[in-house]
Amino acid sequence: MHPRRLITVGQVLVGMSLLLGMAFMGFLVAQRQAGKLTTGGFWVGVFLMALVVSPLLGVGVYTWRRGVIETKEVERMERQRRLLGAIQAHGKIALAELAIQSGMPVERVRDWIYDLERLGLFTGYIDWQEGVLYSAEASILREKKACPRCGGSLDLLGKGIVKCNYCGTEVFL
Repeated sequence: MHPRRLITVGQVLVGMSLLLGMAFMGFLVAQRQAGKLTTGGFWVGVFLMALVVSPLLGVGVYTWRRGVIETKEVERMERQRRLLGAIQAHGKIALAELAIQSGMPVERVRDWIYDLERLGLFTGYIDWQEGVLYSAEASILREKKACPRCGGSLDLLGKGIVKCNYCGTEVFL
């Protein structure tokens, strides 16, 4: 189910439970005032109302909250997709420009680039001194086995990431 629909379903369930609770409570109060219900009967009615309304309210709140969380996740993934599209479209782009285009701080752009690399969606390299990101095919980078910026030797930094010993450029394979 789409996250926005989860929010709507949650809101409907919460609204229904509140209306049901108010209607039930109104009935109990009216019966009590008319003298048709004792104090003990009133409280038994309140307890039974809580047994009926609280699960509906709980499911509604949970569904609503889950929809909000999933909506944020879908929006984050969409922004990452647009970020990846911008990188691939330009081939070479400054991190600051990516941050401006995406409306995020440079640190978050950097973190998302690492996330995209971990998912296997991005290959290329970053020149941290110039603050420029280069998109490249992994096969081309693997064949060279040297830094694309200065030609220096590369050391394995982590899974799919190598770093130049000389200029500090990080290459994503």
